[in-house]
Amino acid sequence: MTIRHKVVGNAMQMVVCQLAPDQQVFCEAGKFLWKTMNVSMETRLGKGAPGSQAPPGPHAGAAGFLKAALSTAAEAGKRHLAGESLAFQWYRTSGESGLVAFAGVLPGEMRVLELDGASGWYTEKDAFVCAESTVNFDIAFSGWKPGRKGGEGFVLEKFTGLGTLVIAGAGNFIELNPAKYGGKIQVDTGCVVAFQDTIRYGIERVGGLSMQTAMTAVFGGEGLELATLEGEGQVILQSLTYDGMANALRRHQRGDDYTGVTGGIFSGGND
Repeated sequence: MTIRHKVVGNAMQMVVCQLAPDQQVFCEAGKFLWKTMNVSMETRLGKGAPGSQAPPGPHAGAAGFLKAALSTAAEAGKRHLAGESLAFQWYRTSGESGLVAFAGVLPGEMRVLELDGASGWYTEKDAFVCAESTVNFDIAFSGWKPGRKGGEGFVLEKFTGLGTLVIAGAGNFIELNPAKYGGKIQVDTGCVVAFQDTIRYGIERVGGLSMQTAMTAVFGGEGLELATLEGEGQVILQSLTYDGMANALRRHQRGDDYTGVTGGIFSGGND
């Protein structure tokens, strides 16, 4: 059942969800804002909804307990490799409808997606905000080495099933269908927010190590990793990347201007 909701704000949007007595929603740590008193909160390892997964029955034996434990451990392990928190936060009402609000972590937009069970969505790992308990969660890696944060490739989270899914991104959104642009587009991995699972995706390297010039020394010559998105389906991109925002803040904190960052190459001095 679709969660009643309202997206509020402009530069920094949030979503207010109205939960019916039979509805539950889970979110990524750090995305919760506020709730009414009749909405309870619980932290759980794994995707299972609060109260929805009873412990194995008396006839399950040690094998049943071991299977459940291994399933939870595997899910938590994948989230750890992806650089995510090990647990989800879960929200549900007690006896009557209640309100709970969530937001992304950077100024930008939000989208509410309704999954119909026929197709799912891939999202960049920082894009997920919250989802209905009927939505299934998994993690996929693309062009990325576990244990390495940033750099090549990107981490994807996959959502399937039925229900409401909320995502957020930085800056402004643009929605594209690769089928309308020759069937394939190339995107900076930091600009990817989400895309339907009808889209084929991969990682391609553009550039090389042959540019031994002053510009290479300043901006790096290791090449650029691009996400390739092919096929028919919706793609959501963001105009501001997390790395771009972080680099700008670091330069501002150091008091660097353009000349300072490039070490005086373009300053016209003799240093």
